[in-house]
Amino acid sequence: MYGVNLTSLFRYKKKRESCNEGSSESVKMGYSPHNKVFSEAQEKELSKYLIRCADIYFGLPKKEVKKLAYELTKSYNLARPRSWDENEIAGEDWFLGFMARNPELSVRAAQATSLSRATSFNRTNVEAFFDNLQTVMDRHKFEPQDIYNVDETGVTTVQKPDRIVARRGIKQVGSVTSAERGTLVTLAFAVNAIGNVFPPFFVFPRARFQDHFLRDGPIGSTGTANPSGWMQDSGFLQFLNHFKKYANSSKSHRVLLILDNHSSHIHIDCLDYCKNNGIVLLSFPPHCSHKLQPLDRSCLGPFKKAINSSCDSWMRNNPAKTMRIYDIPGIVATAMPIAFTCRNIQAGFQATGIYPFNRNIFTDLDFTPSFVTDRPNPNDTHKSNPVSIEIPDPNQTSISIGTQTSVTKSQVSCLNIESIGAVNSSAMDQSSTPPKNSGDAVTTDQSVTPPMTLHPVVDPCQPSTSYSTVFSPELTRPFPIAPPRKLPAGGWRKKKSTIYTDTPEKEEIRKESEKENQKKQARNVKKNLSKKNKGKGKKSKQTKELTSSEDESDNCICLVCTESFEKSKPGENWVQCSECKMWAHEACTPGYLNYLCHNCDSD
Repeated sequence: MYGVNLTSLFRYKKKRESCNEGSSESVKMGYSPHNKVFSEAQEKELSKYLIRCADIYFGLPKKEVKKLAYELTKSYNLARPRSWDENEIAGEDWFLGFMARNPELSVRAAQATSLSRATSFNRTNVEAFFDNLQTVMDRHKFEPQDIYNVDETGVTTVQKPDRIVARRGIKQVGSVTSAERGTLVTLAFAVNAIGNVFPPFFVFPRARFQDHFLRDGPIGSTGTANPSGWMQDSGFLQFLNHFKKYANSSKSHRVLLILDNHSSHIHIDCLDYCKNNGIVLLSFPPHCSHKLQPLDRSCLGPFKKAINSSCDSWMRNNPAKTMRIYDIPGIVATAMPIAFTCRNIQAGFQATGIYPFNRNIFTDLDFTPSFVTDRPNPNDTHKSNPVSIEIPDPNQTSISIGTQTSVTKSQVSCLNIESIGAVNSSAMDQSSTPPKNSGDAVTTDQSVTPPMTLHPVVDPCQPSTSYSTVFSPELTRPFPIAPPRKLPAGGWRKKKSTIYTDTPEKEEIRKESEKENQKKQARNVKKNLSKKNKGKGKKSKQTKELTSSEDESDNCICLVCTESFEKSKPGENWVQCSECKMWAHEACTPGYLNYLCHNCDSD
């Protein structure tokens, strides 16, 4: 009548008869896994741990997950297959079954994120930015058409080819590019909150700018040139003139320009120009543009993809020709309408909470990558207050240990468990006598606390009469925690979100600029005196290394003053950036032991 198999019905009847008449347990049918290592509750805890690791940008790959499973079975004395002990790793069949039983997990390709971006985007920096944004919005009552965002991006003459259709099974598929190493052209874009985009501003890697560089570029675009091809102080000043022309800003009609902390943006000449022409400058916190900048959130990604597609089309239409930097404006004119749409621009402002203004746009999940360096500031640490430690036990016991120990919940596993048990034992012995000082107090939620000693058990999920540990992968493999903060070295000022056109901030930058100029002049005078004493024609060790290759000396240009190496004075030292490996005059740098240029030190 119901389509039940006769053999299954017979087995069910036999189990019912074999059960005791007074038993209230229901009869279970079907197949049960005979070799299951973890219980359902334990696998859920392991799943939560893996998700948390991925949220803080320290996710575990497949091999590490299998190693962690083996370590958990050893820590909690769980029955496991013999092959796990032989290989010291969980089996492939267990991993496939674990992923199938936990559909909330999936193997994903992680996007590379720098440590600076992962840790700088925290609630403190974001709240400081929104406080400044709210201040300027309340002060000037900006409308959406007066809120702008500017950012630079680079386009090279060597594109990343699109995916193509090819023969199945072939190991290597190729696609033609212009060259092996391309030449970079910098573009600066400005958009506002209603979805408008200004014509781009080009920075060509040439000594002098010529009008024919932009013969095929977007209508209304302009540009400049410098030997490095990066945005410099003078180039950004020209961009501000270009921006003022289209934004129609003045002291009677102020506009808000939101940008990052690149050194060319906060030069004193640029700040004076903005102050005199009604442009209010607000900066993002350092290394937070991947979340807070509208152009990064919605426009520049589609723009790079459209550029690659346009470059592929150009290569097909111009076979056996090499792409030059003068062809890039025409490619940009083709790609811009695809990426800089009204919907994309408005979505970028909305996703960052800039307009409509929403300071609660980011949730706790967005701030989880900063968990690793979420440490107290050494200036704000009060060593006189005891710090309570949360221990995962059934009675929710809270303990305070010492006066100079700062331990978080995620660092409990790093403590010596026997020492914690000793503290609990002493607390039980001294429960009848009150402590004399609050700093020496050992407080508990109960009057008598049993000594805490973590013993591995066969099944941590089963209750027992004695104390047993709760199954927690975090105790076996704790989350990564950075060491305590160190105070910055003298003379180094950390950047933050700032309204640069306000008088106090602008005058502070002016004083720093004057001090830096005085230091450079003093170094130049000292070098001139040493040059006269030592004689002409003598070169330093660094200069000799530069002159070892003729091609290298021809292409070497100072990143700061853009002066070529051929024009350098005798005895003038050069230093190399530790990241991009480009060179600059030692007199043009701050003089730190490890030089990092202003291009690599920004977003």
